[in-house]
Amino acid sequence: MIFLSTIKQDILEVGKRLYTKGFVASNDGNISVRVDDKSLLITPTGVCKGDLEAEDLLLVDYEGNVLSGVKTPTSEMKMHLAIYKARPDAKAIVHAHPQNATAFAVAGLPLDKITLPEVIFSLGKIALAEYGTPSTNQVPDAVSKVIKVADCILLANHGALTVGSSIMDAYFKMEILDHFAAITLKARALGGEKVLDEKEQKELFRIRSEVYGKKGPYCTNCGVCTDGKQVKDRLPACVVNTSKIEDESVKKLTESVVSDVLNIINKRL
Repeated sequence: MIFLSTIKQDILEVGKRLYTKGFVASNDGNISVRVDDKSLLITPTGVCKGDLEAEDLLLVDYEGNVLSGVKTPTSEMKMHLAIYKARPDAKAIVHAHPQNATAFAVAGLPLDKITLPEVIFSLGKIALAEYGTPSTNQVPDAVSKVIKVADCILLANHGALTVGSSIMDAYFKMEILDHFAAITLKARALGGEKVLDEKEQKELFRIRSEVYGKKGPYCTNCGVCTDGKQVKDRLPACVVNTSKIEDESVKKLTESVVSDVLNIINKRL
C-alpha cells in the first residue's frame, strides 16, 4: 500500500527530528497517525524514536487491538485513542518531552500569556492538563478534559503533546511550543514578558479568524460547533463545560472567604 508506506516514512522522519532536536531522550515519546476511520499507525514501546524502522510501526484499531505488527504498542496508546475519539478532526498526534515546554509542565505553570503573534496564529490556546500516571487511564482522562479546546497541551509533571491535520503539522506545533517556552523563560530572566494589550490581542484574533479560519483563541476547528462564529467573542460550550469544575472551586472558595469575614465582623460587633 503506497499510502500506508508514505505515512510510515513520515512517522520515521518525525521520530528522527524529535530525537535530533532533543525533544525526546532514549525511548521517550510516541507518535501516531490516523489512517482511516478504522485504523491508525502508532509507534512501539521500547524503541528510540531516532532509530525507528518502518517494520517497527503497528497498525491498530480504535479499541487498541493490533491489526498488524510484531512489537508492542506504546504504553500511552490509551491517550492517543482517547484523543482521536474526542477530536475527529485530528489526523496525527505527537507526544514528547521538549525541555523548555516540559519545564513549565513540571513547574505547573501555564503558557497562557499573549506575547507572540506567531503563537496565536499557529497554536491558539495552550492548555495545561492535570497530572496522571503514565500508561494508566488517568492521562487520557486528564487530556480529554482539555483536548477539545487546544491543539497543544502541557502534561503536568510529564511532557507535552500536539495534534495536527498531518504528522508534520503536529510536529511543527511541538517545535513552536518549545520555541515559545524557551523565549518565555529568557524573557522572565530579563524581568518578565510584556503582554500585548487588549486592542493588540483583538487584532491578532481577527487575523487568526479571517486568515487562518479559527474563530477565537479557543477554536481548534474541531467541527463540533454548528457555527464557528459563536466562539469569536465568547467561550464556546466545550470550554464552558471544561471550566465548570474550576468555576465551582472558585465559587466555593469565595463563599468560604466571605463567610469567614462575616463571622469575624459579627464577633467584633
